[in-house]
Amino acid sequence: MTMPLLADPALRRLWQALPEARIVGGAVRDLIADHPITDIDLAVPLPPETVQTRLAAAAIRTIPTGLDHGTLTALIGGRGFEITSLRRDIATDGRHATVAFTDDWQTDAARRDFTINAMSMDRAGHIHDYFQGRIDLAAGRVRFVGIAAARITEDYLRILRFFRFFARYAQSPPDPDAIAAIQTHREGLARLSPERVWSELKRILAAANPITALTLMEQTGILPLILPHGTDLPAARTAIAHGLSHPLARFALLNAGPIDQVAAALRLSDAERTSLHQIQAAPTLPPDADDFALRTALANHDRAALRANTYHAPGADGLRARLDAMPQPEFPLRGADLIALGIPPGPAIGAALNHVRQNWLATGCTADRTACLAQLAAILDQPRPTKA
Repeated sequence: MTMPLLADPALRRLWQALPEARIVGGAVRDLIADHPITDIDLAVPLPPETVQTRLAAAAIRTIPTGLDHGTLTALIGGRGFEITSLRRDIATDGRHATVAFTDDWQTDAARRDFTINAMSMDRAGHIHDYFQGRIDLAAGRVRFVGIAAARITEDYLRILRFFRFFARYAQSPPDPDAIAAIQTHREGLARLSPERVWSELKRILAAANPITALTLMEQTGILPLILPHGTDLPAARTAIAHGLSHPLARFALLNAGPIDQVAAALRLSDAERTSLHQIQAAPTLPPDADDFALRTALANHDRAALRANTYHAPGADGLRARLDAMPQPEFPLRGADLIALGIPPGPAIGAALNHVRQNWLATGCTADRTACLAQLAAILDQPRPTKA
């Protein structure tokens, strides 16, 4: 299981320069769980200045991404590897920590959030596990390192991270100490930036099946805190159970508040806000909708938005397949067609085009360019066109 990772040429270069380094955190967790590994982070029992000197001597370029906290990024073959000096916390404020560097691996592991994230792996492939993370991972248990309340008050983002990892890994009931601490300290979420809240919520919604985690978030009072404009958990639960997988589409059904207010509160991007509006505006097509209804809906709405709204009820697999297979109807006229008929630019062009488009929609989007031009000429009292 570890051999392909240990044979990674980039890692081998790093270990030649920093033989004391270990892979830490998510890469170790996902390696053990046989999940895809995306980012590889390392830790080292050396101060950052020594790390920089060693990597420079090995002709490895570095970026000082967070030197105050002992972190730099090594660049090898277009890939980035975060390397962080081992740390111990001197003071925390609920989001950030003042740290000192150490050479003690267990001290560094003790300041991490969950047992499944506190493991490390050395260059020989040996897993160092000080808090039974491997046992918890096998049991599908998300458990804070040490005292749950202490870990949360160090960084309130860990409340949302708990639900993210619970959504991805949980196979057991939630740890009661974790739930008690979350409920006691949930008001600390107000100290987080909206961007971080939205980032974690998207990751929760991206899990294969986040229903249990979302339900637990509602039961613990977390969901109302981060989405105070209202939620519709039953709608999201039904859609996810019937196969809706896109995180933003899941959020569109979970959110029951005004889109613009929610988007502003969570600092969504313009593209995300637009997608939410499109999903809200799209109709919910019945599973037995005919081709006429599908063509009309596709002419007026985004295909992805229509698909998102087919997950409210069972039996819509065939409908989604037909939506995917149906060509996008394209209204065959443009403003330039009216100008070519001698109509000067102005409000009349838009009104005439809209009239013809409504007739085109009424035919199930089947009228071709010649037929639409003929309708346009009749509306404008122009000679009937002889060709398209």
